[in-house]
Amino acid sequence: GDICDEQFVKLLFGTEKIHIVLHFAAQTHVDKSFWCSSEFRNVNIYGTEVLVEAAYQANIEKFIHVSTDEVYGGSIKEEFNEASPKHPTNPYAASKAASECIVMSYWESFRFPVVVTRSSNAYGPHQYPEKVIPKFIALLQRNRKCCIHGTGVQARHFLYATDVAEAFLTILEKGEPGEIYNVGTNFEMSVIQLAKELVHLIKETASESELELWIEHVSDRPSNDLNYPMNSKKLHRLGWKPKVAWEEGIRKTIEWYQENFYNWPNAETALSPFPSSALHKRCQ
Repeated sequence: GDICDEQFVKLLFGTEKIHIVLHFAAQTHVDKSFWCSSEFRNVNIYGTEVLVEAAYQANIEKFIHVSTDEVYGGSIKEEFNEASPKHPTNPYAASKAASECIVMSYWESFRFPVVVTRSSNAYGPHQYPEKVIPKFIALLQRNRKCCIHGTGVQARHFLYATDVAEAFLTILEKGEPGEIYNVGTNFEMSVIQLAKELVHLIKETASESELELWIEHVSDRPSNDLNYPMNSKKLHRLGWKPKVAWEEGIRKTIEWYQENFYNWPNAETALSPFPSSALHKRCQ
């Protein structure tokens, strides 16, 4: 069902024995948010309000709200901790920052046991190919170039999916109500470095000139933060740290997409550098 459907959500809590909510439901693709900001406001803000109110009325034990490192805005040197101010720079991040405020208000007003998480970029098998890693893998496996927004110097921190899952299990069991937890890693890579590494792994290129044959620079998106460095020591104190090395995680991811790309009926449309013209028309 749809989290924006108030009647459905109320029915769900009224008929099912729900004790815990992990709220992952969201519009998440930054590029799309520039063209369809109303969809992001509706799902990420209004949908969250519907869900947390229904959970509150049902008196559940814990509500874990999944947010993003992007609410902090970009940084070159400053490392963000959970007390750092929010400074979102795109419609997606703004909608997630607003939804955090809604959820935390239930703690402040009613002591309803909510927890907020802010995670670095997750990657791994099963991720829809609009995201950068599966998109680049799928393009290269189809003998197409990696499309890089702008210069590609923007760096991102990448966490393998099982590490992210372990983080949520830790927070589910040990996270304190009313708290925020960063879910991050020290491993980072620029988008241009990422493209070159994937070209090397998939196309087995050796020289810089060969690498460049598989890379195409396109226009940058309206806002593109340079980095989101986070301090995750608060979560480390609960016993969580990332375990999967990049070399292992990216190998498993490449292998999975080789066999499973067409799990989504419209996967091919996700490989364009920017959202399609059909999406633009739908969002106008």
